Amino acid sequence: MSYHTRGSQTGSSDRSSHYLNAERLICEVFRSSRKEDMYLYVDKRKGLSDVPEALLERFGKPISVMTLMLTPDKPLARANSADVLAAIRDKGFYFQMPPAKEDYLLDLYRAPTEARY
Repeated sequence: MSYHTRGSQTGSSDRSSHYLNAERLICEVFRSSRKEDMYLYVDKRKGLSDVPEALLERFGKPISVMTLMLTPDKPLARANSADVLAAIRDKGFYFQMPPAKEDYLLDLYRAPTEARY
């Protein structure tokens, strides 16, 4: 008696290419120890091996915050999941910068410190 899975029906013995062709990825997300709201998304199986050393130096110590099954239609807070998948497939990682500060928030830092009524 033989059992077939969808992956074995393709005849491909290379599981990693099937894994990426299926547009599903077990993704690990790391936050930066240096900058708030800065994240790296990577293939869980490969870890941080494809992330350039210069980026890791700027990023600081990576702190794992979650592991998730990433699909093109998975909603993410501040990124498009299809873009994240494409970046991981092409470069080995997706780098998410902190959101830009709104102009009015920047004005709060420039405002005089004296109270004016």
